[in-house]
Amino acid sequence: MKNISVIGSGTMGNGIAHVFAQTGYQVNLIDISQDALNKAIATIGKNLDRLIKKEKITEEDKTGTLSNITTFTDLATGVEQADLVVEAATENMAIKLDLFRQIDEHTKESCILASNTSSISITKIGSATNRKDKVIGMHFMNPVPVMKLVEVIRGYSTSNETTDVIMELSKKLGKVPVEVNDYPGFVANRILMPMINEAIYSLYENVAGVEEIDTVMKLGMAHPMGPLQLADFIGLDICLSILKVLHEGFGNPKYAPCPLLVNMVEAGVLGAKSGEGFYKYEAGSKELVVSKQFQK
Repeated sequence: MKNISVIGSGTMGNGIAHVFAQTGYQVNLIDISQDALNKAIATIGKNLDRLIKKEKITEEDKTGTLSNITTFTDLATGVEQADLVVEAATENMAIKLDLFRQIDEHTKESCILASNTSSISITKIGSATNRKDKVIGMHFMNPVPVMKLVEVIRGYSTSNETTDVIMELSKKLGKVPVEVNDYPGFVANRILMPMINEAIYSLYENVAGVEEIDTVMKLGMAHPMGPLQLADFIGLDICLSILKVLHEGFGNPKYAPCPLLVNMVEAGVLGAKSGEGFYKYEAGSKELVVSKQFQK
């Protein structure tokens, strides 16, 4: 496996491209927007500069990594020589199904098709293709260059051969792959999202404030980041989307999204990416300030 195509150049996509390129793979990074692609390359460059500053890589390593990445705005051209395609587009079922139909049409028969989805059914995604046995989930964690875990999700028809290839490939990237089966939320989000939702309910029901809830989980449970701050970094819209998948998939009211989360997303308050969530995020500021709405 030499040629990797990554679809989507956002936070996850550029992180996935970074890791493959730094490991020596030829990477085609694909997005409909050239501006988004330029921004992604700049982000990868900055992340490599941090590694240089920490003396983990050299300037030559940075140059080599960036030279391994080619950008494309045309999907068909970008995937035609791929041995593996990793889709990291918006967490939207209709968009993913449409993408996989196109990818299936334009890739060689031997190509494995992977999705970085955090909750959408791999079995459903595979049904949009003529190679269900070669469709699999590769759920990287954010930030991709730092986090070791990759959830490797087997769809109903995913073959043992495909699974074995992706497990070994993940190890070559310096990751720790964990094989899981295709049920709503997989493992990571089936456990994480109810915790985040319960933290939001605790705020909504005035059990405690934002800082208090996060402090309890950081100091009491040894979490590096409180659940409300984590929700901000994941994106409140993404949290809501995953909870809806869990709620619809299991039909269990325990997964019902908190009304406060629903209202915040409808108001466009999405967390760090919108500049405000449970906390405020100002460019260049490292101070964590609770959003005015939740200040006492």
